[in-house]
Amino acid sequence: MIGRYSRLELSSLWTDEARMEAWRKVEVACAEEIDGPTPADLDAIRAATFTVEEVAEREKATDHDVAAFVDTLAASAGESGRWIHYGLTSSDVLDTALALQIKAAGEIIVPAQAKLVKALVARAREHVDTICVGRTHGVHAEPTTFGIKLAGFAFEAQRNLERLERAFAQCATGAISGAVGTHQALGPDFERRVLGRLGIPSEPVSTQVVPRDRHAELLNAIALAGAGIERFAIEVRHLQRTEVGEASEPFAKGKQKGSSAMPHKRNPIKSENLTGLARLLRGYAVAGIENVALWHERDISHSAPERVILPDATILIDYMLFRVTALVEGLVVNEERMMENLEITYGALFSQRLLLALVESGTSRDDAYRIAQRLAQKAWDERTQLRGLVEAEGLGLDLDTIFDAEAFVQHRAELVSRLDSIG
Repeated sequence: MIGRYSRLELSSLWTDEARMEAWRKVEVACAEEIDGPTPADLDAIRAATFTVEEVAEREKATDHDVAAFVDTLAASAGESGRWIHYGLTSSDVLDTALALQIKAAGEIIVPAQAKLVKALVARAREHVDTICVGRTHGVHAEPTTFGIKLAGFAFEAQRNLERLERAFAQCATGAISGAVGTHQALGPDFERRVLGRLGIPSEPVSTQVVPRDRHAELLNAIALAGAGIERFAIEVRHLQRTEVGEASEPFAKGKQKGSSAMPHKRNPIKSENLTGLARLLRGYAVAGIENVALWHERDISHSAPERVILPDATILIDYMLFRVTALVEGLVVNEERMMENLEITYGALFSQRLLLALVESGTSRDDAYRIAQRLAQKAWDERTQLRGLVEAEGLGLDLDTIFDAEAFVQHRAELVSRLDSIG
């Protein structure tokens, strides 16, 4: 992932240095559980070093990155290096080290998702009574509150938090099972001891590699978290449109520039950025699913994509979570404009209340619908208040009850109180 969309804490987990350091930890843990090495051997193995440059130079000869790494580390350990990689196959090191990296990434990403939940919950509670128009198909429907709107995003974020927790937990799984996964060289108990040292669970039955459905699940959980961020970003983009103006991204007056040509512009650049980046996450998820079907006990068709999609997906969702949380916390809400927009249909958005009142008065539902539809469309088309049109019809209805925005959101306190379960 390019530096523009990376945060150091997460991206540093995926450097060549970090990847090989994870390999080293696995190799050392394995050596510590072998019966053959003496205490002096183990001291030498623990002290063995490598550089990325040395490994890269050695790989020119081996054409195999793990073999090049093992050669480099073993040479650093001297005679004791013969115990490095004893009884192992490359996948033992690669998949177990990858599990360590994934575990570390989860320890950053999961709390970041939890922070987004808290930010959405706080803003939802703040705006529980902020009445605004609710839209379906992008068209004014009925009144709601901005707090209820934000509460929906909060619960989605909570579901994504739970998905990420599960996905990281099940994906941080190792395997030290040897060639074709039979444990013939060192046995299952050796695997349990090594992975116990490393603090990760073992794959129940390995085929030499950890099954890639685990990684596909993680990538799909990340993609879903990105889709949730995108849904919020699209809402902000709509609300910030000049014709709507109900909410907008924070804008640093006197510093930030919305357009290089038009000084008046305040563009929703953060939201648009998040919308675009979510598309990448979905692409990574597709590649992760494609990686599940490997030949027989193992091939390496998953290897090349994973070198891109796992680092990029985790780095990107970390960046997106950081950015969207700041957007939620700094979102500017224009309550006055929300009230103005409630009036632009001239009361047509009260048509359901009118329909129900007509039914209660004894009118058949179809006749009631046609009356309400005719009057609402006339109000909208002719820019005439629906209340006046209804009054002129002499229908004998309680107009104060029909044209009461509060009636649409009388249950808002109960709905937003459900946020207590998530924060």
